[in-house]
Order: sequence, then C-alpha cells, then structure tokens
Amino acid sequence: MNTTTPTVLFLCVHNAGRSQMGAAILAQRSEGRITIHSAGSDPAETLNPAVVEALLEMDIDISANVPTRLTDSMARDADVIVTMGCGDACPVYPGKRYLDWELDDPAGRSIEEVRTIRDQITRRVDVLMDELLGECDH
Repeated sequence: MNTTTPTVLFLCVHNAGRSQMGAAILAQRSEGRITIHSAGSDPAETLNPAVVEALLEMDIDISANVPTRLTDSMARDADVIVTMGCGDACPVYPGKRYLDWELDDPAGRSIEEVRTIRDQITRRVDVLMDELLGECDH
C-alpha cells in the first residue's frame, strides 16, 4: 500500500485535447488518490469543443478548464510525466519517468474520432492508475 500520493503530469503542446482528457479521466477514476496536472508547452486559447463533448458523455465536465502553460515546478513535482504528441516541443526533465502515449490529435476531428481517442486514453489511464495505486477497482 502506497503511503505517498503519486503525482502525474499530462503534457502535450496545446493542452487543449489529449492531455486535458488524460488528466480529467484519471481525476475521475482515482478519486483524489493521485495528484494530477495537465499542461502544454505552447497552450492554445481554448479547449477543443469535441473533447469537452466527449468527456461530458462520461459525466466529466471540463468546460471551465483553460489550457495551461507547463511550469518547471509541475515537472519537478511529477512522479510520472505522460507525453502525448509532444515530439521535440516539450522539454525533458532528467530523472523523471516518462510515458509517451502516441495518440491521434483530436484537433479538427469528428466527435466519433474523438470518442475513439478518449477510449484509448481511458484504457491507458486505467493501466497507469492500477500501477500507481496497486489495485484494480474500476
């Protein structure tokens, strides 16, 4: 049983789609047992509306969220940094555990395509949560 709360940072370029979905899904499923940050190296102005809609279908409302710029403290505090389509645009922090989740960018995609991306993120989040918390209760 873990005695410390793990911290996960979801990181992409614009912080308007994939990283927002990953953070929101993990927050819902982990019920406060994991500290979660979501950020981008070059944040967009607004969230992707299809991403907001796809998450509402899971009873997750991120409509009030805004894309956030990555800070050094977010990365330093993270136990795991999940990159999503960063390429060379996201900085690397030595000594951190990285997971690179290759997923399609939801930008400009239909709601059906965004649902597929959402479901892929959900499966990966479940695996990560089980690993970090050492349990399977979903």
